[in-house]
Order: sequence, then structure tokens, then C-alpha cells
Amino acid sequence: MDRHHSSTDREFNPETLALGYGYDPSRSEGAVKPPVFLTSTFQFESAADGKRFFELAYGLDQRRPDETPGLIYSRINNPNLQMFEERMAAWDRTAKGLVFSSGMAAISTSMLALLRPGDVVLSTAPVYGGTHYLLEHILPTLGIEYRAIVAGLDTAEGMAKAAAEVGAERVRMLYVESPANPSNAMVDLASVAEVANQLSEGRDPARRVITAVDNTFLGPVFQRPADFGADLVIYSATKFIGGHSDLVAGVVTGAEDVVGAIGVYRTILGTMPNPFVGWLLQRSLETLSIRMRRQAKSATALAELLNDHPRVRAVHFPTLLEEGSPERALWKRQCTGSGSLIAFEVDGGEEEAFRVLDRFEVFRLAVSLGGTESLVEHPMSMTHADVPPPLLETFGVTSGMIRMSVGLEHLSDLRRDLLWALDD
Repeated sequence: MDRHHSSTDREFNPETLALGYGYDPSRSEGAVKPPVFLTSTFQFESAADGKRFFELAYGLDQRRPDETPGLIYSRINNPNLQMFEERMAAWDRTAKGLVFSSGMAAISTSMLALLRPGDVVLSTAPVYGGTHYLLEHILPTLGIEYRAIVAGLDTAEGMAKAAAEVGAERVRMLYVESPANPSNAMVDLASVAEVANQLSEGRDPARRVITAVDNTFLGPVFQRPADFGADLVIYSATKFIGGHSDLVAGVVTGAEDVVGAIGVYRTILGTMPNPFVGWLLQRSLETLSIRMRRQAKSATALAELLNDHPRVRAVHFPTLLEEGSPERALWKRQCTGSGSLIAFEVDGGEEEAFRVLDRFEVFRLAVSLGGTESLVEHPMSMTHADVPPPLLETFGVTSGMIRMSVGLEHLSDLRRDLLWALDD
């Protein structure tokens, strides 16, 4: 199956590509679904083929038009991984994709490939706790500096100001989570990409400022950052893309040159998943749109319940943004749906949040998100525990905040369970 239909050259929709793009059943005994290619190495038809495949894999020569790199070794390429990567790139409307052994492997490999000593990363805040640890504690040991800018409508302005303070020539990456984890704050991606373009003026194109967007919460169904100028789109595929809480993986899609450079580091660092994980991701991608839309529908109903509950002081969810507000206008312009992550705050701080968390019977008290099951957790003491509480407070993450990931259980049961947990 090609990316376009022969009749009109119109590109297939992502939901269709997820079921067949990049796979030829005739090459696998006619199997409708791709088999799992559980092999470490691949046999060459000739010595000349082996030489050519390595020339392409290690960048010793440029790929000719319509040439497909051959299979060598599953650390370099594997059919299950490649099919998934091609389908993710098609969904994101990007040129190339790479799959990794975890979301953090995707983020860390990308940063190690693109950043050098003396570079500065400007990042939104809050971000996922693992990402914060990488930025705050690991990259500085390599001479790479990090500055945090609170996620919101004025993030792009804040990044431009921070770039002037540290020296615009030192800035190499603008890193964005939108919506932010766990506050659900939205960032104007087009404005951030424009700042990157301005900072890149007069530079060697190979050292342009990269706009990287963690799209885990809404993508690829409800948000496509590449449409707004992002160079890299990053996911924890453990979450919605995997969707069944039975695998750990990450994905990066984006421009050919940038993703290609990251791919070299993935090959040498060995941060790719095994073929079976690739096969599981292909399986999950087929139902991604259905799952995310159903979860978003239930989440919208639960957010409205929370918004009307007397024990809840604040609810952070896109559909509750005030009509006519700049925040709602941004959401409508940038996204096609709400997603299913809700952050809500209860009075009484950590003690009251823990009391609520311990009463759930259907929602599972566990970290992660985006699976078929509904989950709840306490960001300040769990997923974001490495960030000092006073700093989290400045980012809008309070001790009374609970993060909720809405799954596929029946809405009436989720509603009943939520009311029970909030009850006196």
C-alpha cells in the first residue's frame, strides 16, 4: 500500500495508512497482517548489496531517487520498526520517523545528537519529571545549559527574552510540551517556531535552532505540531500510541535531515526497541483514533462533573476554557479535540489529595497515561517528585493537584467512582 491513492494522487487518511502503509503481503506469504521479524540479522543477496546497504546506513553515500535502504541488522533497521515509523511520519505529516525503546530514549537521544557543549535549551515548564531531570541534572554535566519558561500564551515572548539574556547565538533548541504535563497549559506552537526562525537567521543551516514538541498528550490524533512549524515531534509511545499499558516505547518524527542525524545516534547508542515492540505498536496504531476519540468524549463529561463539584477548586481541561478567551482561541486554532488528560485541584493539599486517591475503585492509582484503563496519580509527589515543590508551584502544579487519565471503561462507572472518591 502506497501513501497516496492511484486514482487521484490524494493522500490516504492516517486511519487508513495505519492499517496497510509500507507493507506488501506478497513478501510475507500473503499474510494480511505483518509477521514479527524476530531476527537479529538479515541475509544479503550479493556482496554488492551488502556494500551498498552499509554505504547508505552509515551515510557514506546519498540515497538515489526511489532507492530503499536494504535490511542489515535489527539495531540499524527492522521491518516491524520501519513500518511503524513510516505510518507515524505519515500521521504527523512529516518526512521521517524513528522509534525508540522509551519516550525518554527518544528525548535523550535526540538531544545528545543535536546539542553540543555551550548550547542552550529553552524549555517550557512544567515538563515531565524525567525530561526535567535530563535538562536540569544530566545535560549540564556535558556543558549544555537549560532555561525554563512557564508554559502559556506568552511562552514565545518569554523564549525570545531568555535567548537575548543567554546570547541568541548559543540557543540551539526550543523544547515545548503542549499541553504541559500535568497542568494542561497550552503553548502557541507557531509563535515558538517563529522565534526559532528568527534566532536562526544568518546561521549555518546545519546549526539552525530546532523546535521540538512533546506531543504525547494530544497527538497524533488531535494535534500535529509539524503543521505549525515544529522540526521534531516527540512521543512517549508507551501512552496513547501503545495504548494498552503493555509496552514501553518512544517516537520522533520530523524533517529528514534532523531525524537522520538522530538516527545515527540511535544506531550507535542502541536506543531502539526490539521487533516485537514494533509489532505491538503497529497493532495499537490501528485503533488509535477510535480509542482517543472515545476517551476524549468520556473525559469531557468527567471534566464538567468536576467543574461543578463543590470540593474541587480548579479543573484544567481544554473544553472548560472560557469562551472568547485567548486560551480557548489557541486551543481551537491548534487542536481538533480535547484529549483525555484532566488535572484538577482539591482543597486541603497533599493530605486531601491522598484521601481522594485512596478511595478510587475503578480508576487505578498508578503513573503513566493514555492506556485503556483509567489512571490517577499525584504529580507533586510522584511523576514530578524530582522537581522542588516551590518551583512546581510557580509552574502551576499544586500539592492538591490530581492528574487523571480517562480510559475506556463505561462512563457511568467512571462517573460513579469519581463521585465516590470525592465524597465526604
